[in-house]
Amino acid sequence: MTEEHAAAETGPGKGATWQVALMFLKLGVIAFGGPAAHTAMMRDELVRRRGWVSDARFADLMGATNLIPGPNSTELAIHLGYDRARWRGLAAAGICFILPAALMVTALAWGYVTYGSTPAVEGVLYGIVPAVIAIVAHALFGLIRTVIKTIWLGAMALVALTTYLLGVNELLILAGAALLSAALHLLRNPPTGRSRVHGLLTTPLLTLSGSPLFPDPTGAQLAQLFLTMLKIGSVLYGSGYVLLAFLRGDFVERLGWITNEQLIDAVSIGQVTPGPVFTTATFVGYLIAGPVGAFLATLAIFLPSFVFVGLLTRLTDKLRSSAWTSALLDGVNAAALALMAGVSYQLARTAVVDPLTAAITVISLLLLWKTRLNNAWLIAGGAVVGLARTFLT
Repeated sequence: MTEEHAAAETGPGKGATWQVALMFLKLGVIAFGGPAAHTAMMRDELVRRRGWVSDARFADLMGATNLIPGPNSTELAIHLGYDRARWRGLAAAGICFILPAALMVTALAWGYVTYGSTPAVEGVLYGIVPAVIAIVAHALFGLIRTVIKTIWLGAMALVALTTYLLGVNELLILAGAALLSAALHLLRNPPTGRSRVHGLLTTPLLTLSGSPLFPDPTGAQLAQLFLTMLKIGSVLYGSGYVLLAFLRGDFVERLGWITNEQLIDAVSIGQVTPGPVFTTATFVGYLIAGPVGAFLATLAIFLPSFVFVGLLTRLTDKLRSSAWTSALLDGVNAAALALMAGVSYQLARTAVVDPLTAAITVISLLLLWKTRLNNAWLIAGGAVVGLARTFLT
């Protein structure tokens, strides 16, 4: 009997926890390329190679994770772990998928803080950052046809982009888009009692916020770091790249704890490493409060995902079939796309500073458009160009 057939016969929930841990530890080490690439790798390993779940079940879980806040590929990993080994599998899959990237980012953050002013490191970041801009822009273009389904959603995205550039809080933009889209759906399709109950299940997820500071300055900073990251992890819908807009709004604009340049560097480090894009938060946490800050930021940004998936395991089928929830998320996704566009524009203004950085951005975008090249190769290429410029000038 083959490994794949033996695995399939055990059925959901009966697989050993260590199998889940090893599988997602492997994926956490090799999963470069962003959420779409992560999802493709999970399907290849768990559906095609091992038969842990069927294609139909895999598609159901993909759809369900789009209905809750947080990093979708990480939540898909957590839910697949639950399907294989129930609650121990849920914890093992999530932790093992996140851990490699979190450790790598922490180590790189230490190097950045310690040696970040050296010419070599500056040269690497000089070349990497324009490639990151291209990666974000390519993801943005790829989502337009999927997200902007109607003229109404297109108009909503434009309004969301305008309000973001005018300085309106990101959470307010997402919540407003969700409510407007849901209201339009109600006008066109008055709800029954059942659809009303199912639709309201996700509404509280849009209303979480932080708490007041503690009086002690050091404790206050750590507490606010944790609570701010917890808030972001609790309310962030859409692609992981939308995280950039939230981090910029809270830590650059509102708190002033990091600079726009440091945020760009954090994004670059998040792209260099495999695993969840949300480990950008780990880097930000380290810049703010060292190793303790990195740990707290990582714990806070990912904790809501474990909670939401734990709740979602009992609601997957109902949420996926709800017209009300689908309408609400159409609005959220349109606003999330606008946030991606806004933050891409703001970061590009800082990163694309001369003809060489412009060339890196354009060439990276063309390669993404015309080939299936992994993002990691673009990052590596940008690093080589940046180092070459440093040593030749």
